[in-house]
Amino acid sequence: MPDSRIKGQEVSVQLIVNNVIRDTINDVRNFEMAPQFEIIREGYLGETSDRRDEVYRGIRGRLELHFENGDVFRLFNQVRERAKRRTPGTTINVKATLELPSGERQVVLIPNVFFGEAPIAFGSRTDYGTVGLDFEAQDYEPLAG
Repeated sequence: MPDSRIKGQEVSVQLIVNNVIRDTINDVRNFEMAPQFEIIREGYLGETSDRRDEVYRGIRGRLELHFENGDVFRLFNQVRERAKRRTPGTTINVKATLELPSGERQVVLIPNVFFGEAPIAFGSRTDYGTVGLDFEAQDYEPLAG
């Protein structure tokens, strides 16, 4: 039976700024997204263990990419200007497309992401420069491929 798990070569990630795909920011080394759930525990008199419930807190993620031109700094500028409320209408979306081994395509859109730290690192003389982008959003949308 052939291996039927998805690999990174079947995943593409795009940054979309104000509905324009940033084709030049596409050297993605790794991508992570994590829906955020919180467990709520409450104990009541006469019961021997806590009751549980859950709350959805949105989604967080991380992109790490290489860069070969100044477009990543233009992205940083757009994020900074939005954070300073100089261009409050700027929207940045993350779109991941997963080509599953079954032939099914799953697209996940994370609309209106907000960024935290964005470190730039050069590990050594021979290593490529990397940029890490931590992000969070209110929700994600699974779309038909």
